[in-house]
Amino acid sequence: MIWNWLKAGMHGTPLLAILAFSYVGKFASMSFAYFEYHDDCMGTRFSLLIDHDDQAKAEAGARAAFREAKKLELIFSDYIDHSEVSRFSDSSYSSARQRLSEELFTVLRYGQRLSRDTNGSFDMTLGQLSRLWRIARFKKAMPAEEKISRALSMTGFRHLKLFPKTREALLAIPGIEMDLGGIAKGHTADCMLKSLTASGLNRCLIDAGGDLVLGDPPRKSKGWQIKVGGLDHSGLPYLGLANCAVATSGDMEQFVTLDGKRFSHLIDPLSGLGLNTQAQVTVIAPTGIKADSLASACIVLGIEKSRDFLRSQRQTRAYFMERKELGVILTVIGDDG
Repeated sequence: MIWNWLKAGMHGTPLLAILAFSYVGKFASMSFAYFEYHDDCMGTRFSLLIDHDDQAKAEAGARAAFREAKKLELIFSDYIDHSEVSRFSDSSYSSARQRLSEELFTVLRYGQRLSRDTNGSFDMTLGQLSRLWRIARFKKAMPAEEKISRALSMTGFRHLKLFPKTREALLAIPGIEMDLGGIAKGHTADCMLKSLTASGLNRCLIDAGGDLVLGDPPRKSKGWQIKVGGLDHSGLPYLGLANCAVATSGDMEQFVTLDGKRFSHLIDPLSGLGLNTQAQVTVIAPTGIKADSLASACIVLGIEKSRDFLRSQRQTRAYFMERKELGVILTVIGDDG
């Protein structure tokens, strides 16, 4: 492992490098140090913040947590041809049930329940559309209508059949492809938190490419300071959070303009088109898998349908941001909203 002592705010550290620093910000007067670790996983950067005095213990715990993440990447990532989810997608041409690992089956079962509850606003079978829109963003060219229609015909959460007694699953139409981008990182961060707490590292923060899972708060603090909406939206609140998860989804920053129209990297499961809502939602929930998947669902549902749906979700809040002519409008829903 390469490690360096660096000041807070510096970037470009080597993979799985160690960065120890005194926290600057609201708790600048504190004298203790955090340990920060990074590695690439699931096509993005994962980071850990660990508040502990013992550097060797923190380093060993971080290594174990990243090993867990790498193991799950080989299960959930559709960017890896030989991953378990890629092999499962390939099985759609066989019309045969596939026995799945406990990890993959757990995520699929959780996601299918949300798909049913949101009437398909959350859908893990959008792999064909995801691939089509990745190409469109790369080429900066609108996909042909017939290609969108063909890809859309090979989607639909109802075509994913699960058999809990045998832990088997079936893709009911040929060519359907799974895409776990709206749920897998959150679940992986949950598993990393379990790994860290098993190592006695309870005061920690996991950042899985923007999906946050928080352990106990840092010393002398009631929570980790999280900015709703990111640093590009001034005036939006900071929240002191601990023992929960935070995930954000939306098209306020990630979008492409094709044929004069703005399209998100996020896909509407009903139309097969990239969203053009100019909105963003940040969800706070008890677990990473819940926050990640709910953020993915709520950005498709929109504010009013999300308001109705989140009434049934305990300990969950959503911060919706919409870009209007007068600026960014914030709407808070959930719990009592």
